[in-house]
Amino acid sequence: MTAQLPEATGSFGEKPTLTFPDAAAPAELEVAVLSRGDGPLVEAGDDLVVNYLGQLWNGPIFDNSYDRGASINFPIGVGAVIGGWDQALVGQPIGSRVLISIPPHLGYGDRGVPQAGIKGDSTLVFVVDIVGVN
Repeated sequence: MTAQLPEATGSFGEKPTLTFPDAAAPAELEVAVLSRGDGPLVEAGDDLVVNYLGQLWNGPIFDNSYDRGASINFPIGVGAVIGGWDQALVGQPIGSRVLISIPPHLGYGDRGVPQAGIKGDSTLVFVVDIVGVN
């Protein structure tokens, strides 16, 4: 059975709003494709360009690129970002909007990121728009 995931408003390129279910956060990585792009598949080692919103499960937003008005790019599938992103985004078509629930062991681990308000037991939820690759 698939875990209950938050619902996300908006379409590709728009800042989403998440509504959380009255359920515990999933214990494992959960990925839901909200809209499937028609571009080539993201491959490990690509320099991926995305817009994203990151929010704690049933908690505050801790980061998003929409408010900054600029996408970010990073190598994907090679350990340069948290494990949940590497696992969830490799193999997705460019142009997709993806909802990802990342348990602590595939996020920031036991340490968390205290300066961002992320505790070691925090489940992270991201909406990621896959813009392209460089």
